[in-house]
Amino acid sequence: MSATPQLLSAADACVYLTFDDGPDPDWTPQVLDVLAAAQMCATFFAIGRQARRHPELIRRAVAAGHEIANHTFDHRHPWAMSARVARLQVRDGALALGDILGYPPRLYRPPHGRGRACMIEEAVRCGETPIGWHLSAIDWGAFGTSRRIAARLRRIKPGDIVLMHDGRNRHNRPEQLLQVLPTLLDELRLRCLRSVPL
Repeated sequence: MSATPQLLSAADACVYLTFDDGPDPDWTPQVLDVLAAAQMCATFFAIGRQARRHPELIRRAVAAGHEIANHTFDHRHPWAMSARVARLQVRDGALALGDILGYPPRLYRPPHGRGRACMIEEAVRCGETPIGWHLSAIDWGAFGTSRRIAARLRRIKPGDIVLMHDGRNRHNRPEQLLQVLPTLLDELRLRCLRSVPL
């Protein structure tokens, strides 16, 4: 007798793909195209300065059902500035995104994943929930090759928040990520998992 398949609850059947450091005119449209082809949505942690340069990409992402969240104004390292400037980075990022969206972002992710207390406090004061991740694609630097990215992303579990990058921002390698992203989305679908915004 064959075993009855166990059905996943709606929450269990979700993963949360997130993309940091955009919008980027070269890479964000390609990420959006791949997500659209797979009929999946994600959360984009956008840099305020980049959003001001490319507001059309923010609007396109929102129109496609994606969430836009705050990743500060300049993506400066949290420990490389005074507390006053660090707070301004959070606030100015939120304002830049709010000007484009017409409403304030709900979520915040610190640059480099460094949760400096004053920046977290400022995000909360702006009405944003700080968000980290469970699994990183490590799609940057010497280890950000398509083969290694694919191996890491195969470890996605239901409920995971997954960190990836749609903006180059010096060390990121979105061209490597894009080589594996369509296959990843196909594999998620075969596992009855879908990516939804946070």
